[in-house]
Amino acid sequence: MKKKIVAVAVLSVLLTTTAHAQAPRLTCKQVASCEEAVESWCGGYSRADADKDGIPCENVCRSRQQVEEIQKDIGC
Repeated sequence: MKKKIVAVAVLSVLLTTTAHAQAPRLTCKQVASCEEAVESWCGGYSRADADKDGIPCENVCRSRQQVEEIQKDIGC
């Protein structure tokens, strides 16, 4: 039983990691929410935070705290 639980946990982590790694790179003009902006940023779209203040796509993300909460929720 323990092996099945571990396998499910590992698979869940792999699927989550893969989903973020393959997230489409939307530009800041294309994202509709801060969550989409953070997912794109975590997926490699570094231009989302052009001014390097830790807040991607400031047209939808309002604060660093908001971004950090989303990062925690999505595991980024």
